[in-house]
Amino acid sequence: MTAREAAEGEPFVAELLFTDGLPAMDDEVGYRGAVAARAAGITYRQLDYWARTELVEPTVRGASGSGSQRLYGFRDILVLKLVKRLLDTGISLQQIRTAVEQLRAAGIRDLAGTTLMSDGASVYLCTSNDEVIDLVSRGQGVFGIAVGKVLREVESELVDFDAQAPETMDELAARRAARSA
Repeated sequence: MTAREAAEGEPFVAELLFTDGLPAMDDEVGYRGAVAARAAGITYRQLDYWARTELVEPTVRGASGSGSQRLYGFRDILVLKLVKRLLDTGISLQQIRTAVEQLRAAGIRDLAGTTLMSDGASVYLCTSNDEVIDLVSRGQGVFGIAVGKVLREVESELVDFDAQAPETMDELAARRAARSA
């Protein structure tokens, strides 16, 4: 639920999720699971579980059988890191799942100026300073996560990693292909 929805009782409809405020990146290029997990600050096991339970799925390339590699886009890694931050603050995975679904449904106009606020039970999407102040003044806000700051952290984490095109085979898949030929 957005702060605007909480204040006005009306759904806030914006543009697509994670469009503005992001660096221009090729949607056909992604990062392997190990890189995505490291950049998001989670374990590979968490990454795999979240993909299998459809909390955060890779948008560049999903797993398609044994030996295939998932490829995560920048936006995916940003969502992974936001989920990790929410988990670290004590929000339940069920509530985080609801928040991620609401984020995808509502969309965001300016990601860099967005703050996720929580009262410990619910997560609110605030797209302006006024919404943050309104939420806090009503005693609902306990903590906030500045999405723009997380976005910059993900950018700096990924600077050192090479992105992978979805067509490229990983080393294990290349060996298997060579063996079967």
